[in-house]
Formats: sequence, C-alpha cells, structure tokens
Amino acid sequence: MADTNSTPQQTNGNKNTKTGPPANKSKSSVQPATLVPVQPTPLTSRDKNTQRLIVVLSQACLETYKMNTGGQGGDRFALLNCDDHQGLLRKMGRDIAEARPDITHQCLLTLLDSPINKAGKLQVYIQTARGVLIEVNPSVRIPRTFKRFSGLMVQLLHKLSIRSENSKEVLLKVIKNPITDHLPTKCRKVTLSFDAEVKRVQDYVSTLNEDESICVFVGAMARGKDNFADEFVDEKIGLSDYPLSASVACSKFCHGCEDVWGIY
Repeated sequence: MADTNSTPQQTNGNKNTKTGPPANKSKSSVQPATLVPVQPTPLTSRDKNTQRLIVVLSQACLETYKMNTGGQGGDRFALLNCDDHQGLLRKMGRDIAEARPDITHQCLLTLLDSPINKAGKLQVYIQTARGVLIEVNPSVRIPRTFKRFSGLMVQLLHKLSIRSENSKEVLLKVIKNPITDHLPTKCRKVTLSFDAEVKRVQDYVSTLNEDESICVFVGAMARGKDNFADEFVDEKIGLSDYPLSASVACSKFCHGCEDVWGIY
C-alpha cells in the first residue's frame, strides 16, 4: 500500500537542462579587440598635400654651455637655464629671461600629448633664438622631467640628430632653413599676438579650404616682441583677451583644430 504522507518527487521535463554557467568557449572563438586605436603614419615635410596643423616654436631658448674642459671625462656641456646658471648669466651680462628652455619643454609635452598629434595631423618644429631649425618626429616621447629633457637637447644640438635605440628611426634632427621649404604647398601662416584682433580658433580654422593646412608661429620665450616671424606670416591673430603662456596657446589651437576636423 502506498504511503499517502510521502511528498511526491518533482521532476524536470528536460533532464539535460543545467542551471550552472555556460561552458567556456574555446580561445580560438574569441573575437579580437577592436577598440584599440591604430597609430597613423606620422606626417613628414615631404608630404606637401595632406591637411594638418603645423606649430613652430619660435625664439626657443635652447643654448648649450661648456661647463668644463678636458680631464678624463672630456668636455661637459649643459643646457643654459635660469634656475641653475643665474651666476653664470650675470657674469655674461645676460638677462635670465633669455635662458628659459623650460617653456619649450612645456610646449612640446602639450603638443605631443594632444589628440591631434595621435591622429597624425600635427607637425612640430623648433626655431631657436640662434637660428637653429629642428624637426620633431610626432612619435618621439619627450622626457617628462626637465633634467632629462636638458640632456636630450644638449645631445641633439651637438650630434644634430637623435635616433630611436630600437628602430633607428630619426626622432629629432637639425634641418636647413628656411622653415618655408618644409611647409605644405597650400599653407596659411599666422603668428599669435596679444595685440592682434582676438578670434575664436574654431571659427578661424573653419575658413580653411579642405586641402589647406595652417602653420602657427608661437613665441617660446618669456617676453619679447612678436615680430619673430614677420617675414613668413600672412597675418597675426589673438586667442584671448588675457595674456597666455606659450603652452596654453598651443593647447587652444590644438583643441580648435580638433573640434573642426572631428578629432576626439
């Protein structure tokens, strides 16, 4: 006789159904990542047609000084700067404002870290106060500390080029003047000036033709007149009603071009 007090056993219609997590897929079925951006090919001065932003850091204070001569270590040079060489600058009768390589360092970090550079639409040149013209490879990694940056600049100014240790690619090199020989065929050239009419960067860049580039000359010095590129430029423009550092001016122009050209 059956036990009427026993609880009937509940069964699942599908005996093969599992409630645990699904079995892991094989590694071969996993799709490759698609969110990693591909680094574009850096622009060079040989490309005369691609639209881009060119920034020339003019009157850059990059000057080496021989600290000692001879000895076992040989000649030792340093990058002249107002923090470490104030006594030396006084003996030379030089204004400390003439020894501000930190301005160039700040500008390079701002420019090379920008999205427009990572998108392959930026070229940077340095024109020193002594007339040395330097081409900066967009893929170069500028040292974050000023001490290491100084050592790099001393090496560049004496060897005239810096190559990558891995690929032997030229990262920094001294090139022949004038700067106009290295610019695109269709290129509008402007100088940033506090005394000029203030224009919104986005509005100004929007007036460029689709195949027209823009070259901006930025004064990389502590103070001085804005006539350093008068022989090259088409016009002067202002970016703000307030005085801006060279690094902030570079940043504003990069952001303006990024907005107009759809770089995010």
